[in-house]
Amino acid sequence: MDRNPSPPPRSRDGDEEEEAAGGDCIGSTVYSKHWLFGVLSGLIQIVSPENSKSSSDDEEQQMELDEEMENEICRVWDMSMDEDVALFLQEFNAPDIFMGVLAKSKCPRLREICVGILGNMACFQEICVSISSDKNLGQVLLYCLCDSDPPTLLETSRLLLTCLSQTEVAIVWVERIREHPAIYDSICFIMSSSTNVDLLVKVGEVVDKLFDLDEKLMLEWIRNGAVQPLDQPQEDSEQQPVFRIVPCVLEAAKQVRSENPEGLDVYMHILQLLTTVDDGIQAIVQCPDTGKDTWNLLFDLVCHEFCQSDDPPIILQEQKTVLASVFSVLSAIYASQAEQEYLKIGKDLPLIDSLIRVLQNMKHCQKKPENSAESNTEETKKSDLTQDDFHLKILKDVSCEFLSNIFRVLTKETVAQGLKEGQLSKQKCSCAFENLLPLYNPVVEDFLKILREVDKTLAGNLEESFPSLKTSHCCGLSCCRAQAPDAQAQRPWPTDPAALRHVGSSQTRAQTPVPCIGRRTLNHCTTREAPTCMYFMQ
Repeated sequence: MDRNPSPPPRSRDGDEEEEAAGGDCIGSTVYSKHWLFGVLSGLIQIVSPENSKSSSDDEEQQMELDEEMENEICRVWDMSMDEDVALFLQEFNAPDIFMGVLAKSKCPRLREICVGILGNMACFQEICVSISSDKNLGQVLLYCLCDSDPPTLLETSRLLLTCLSQTEVAIVWVERIREHPAIYDSICFIMSSSTNVDLLVKVGEVVDKLFDLDEKLMLEWIRNGAVQPLDQPQEDSEQQPVFRIVPCVLEAAKQVRSENPEGLDVYMHILQLLTTVDDGIQAIVQCPDTGKDTWNLLFDLVCHEFCQSDDPPIILQEQKTVLASVFSVLSAIYASQAEQEYLKIGKDLPLIDSLIRVLQNMKHCQKKPENSAESNTEETKKSDLTQDDFHLKILKDVSCEFLSNIFRVLTKETVAQGLKEGQLSKQKCSCAFENLLPLYNPVVEDFLKILREVDKTLAGNLEESFPSLKTSHCCGLSCCRAQAPDAQAQRPWPTDPAALRHVGSSQTRAQTPVPCIGRRTLNHCTTREAPTCMYFMQ
């Protein structure tokens, strides 16, 4: 019977070649060890003493990277997203090679790629611990934060954020940063000068993480630049500007506002963390210009951008964290600087309108969904719902605290204007009372006294809707009108919960390896000119 012929028997040489090919693979990948050795050897040659001894005529050439070498090292950047490759690079002492490149090379593209590879490697815990324990490498990487090349700064910030998100090594990096005051100046310089939104967002995440991890470091940065040294000559002060953390954060927030909502969330949370300490509040309000700039920016966000009347109520789910940060900062400024003119010029009613709208929309967001046809497990649904409720509770507590502060200072004229313009309608007052009671009962009672003088009918209707208000106050003393003792204890927003919100999101973003990207033609971070960006994917 005819059939196809059998394949020829395998020779011993063929088996050996197949085994050799399998032995050249890195882990379970198909990447070649031999090829990777060749690329790393090429890197060693670039920074070898023979190549380093060059005249000034060759400096321009050193700034450029050979196209073939760039393509190969970019492949390594892509490959380093794989854990097997990252571990192999670690075994081959690649971090030491990259450290040599960063210490000796003047080529921005090469430096960017090397830091990018280290950033991918650090996404794996074992390697992150190893990289962080190397003091020399740590010094070199921190020095990269003083670089003038935006893409290198971006990759350095990503690497630093990744390490700060690892609990085993975070304190190591915090201490290193504290020991290097120049890091503060570099970061403030970037925030106040860069137009590269990606860089601003990543640097903001680093600052947010640092402040969240270490209050002592945050206090040191708040106090930096607060008072210029008396022995510093005037000409030196002009050459070396004194950076203040709050104006730098505000400048970066304005830059990312329209292009990156997540970035704006980060910078608002930095401001919120600053208000958790007295020095931070003073840094915002002590200088009238800084306080005014902060107030105007945040006031514009809540009254003209976030949670507007024509937005669907569900938009609150997307904006709940940034709104909590913004309202908490506004509340801190309002409580500490009530005499400032920029707080008195027609600001109360628009803020009341925005706060009550947030509380109204919160009702819709907290409604429990009916039986869902989705295939998610009950545990997943419960976890997501609990997390959403947690963030919404933070927002509610912050909103009620701020609203009570505004209600305390309302005058008869302001209430009359609010009734006329619709900010204090029966529906809105009912929503406010529903959320303020019983914690802020004295505040609501004082507001009702003023309301009776303006609209006795509305005040009576509200008393009918909230019977607890009919009962006279316990003692009638003015001291009882102070905030209820439990109010401060029931505010989770100034410290841990709000901080935990961003810790989680930062950690997730920080530990995500990224592929190599082509060289971007970016403006230098010292200019405010519009950047020209071109992306060439490898």
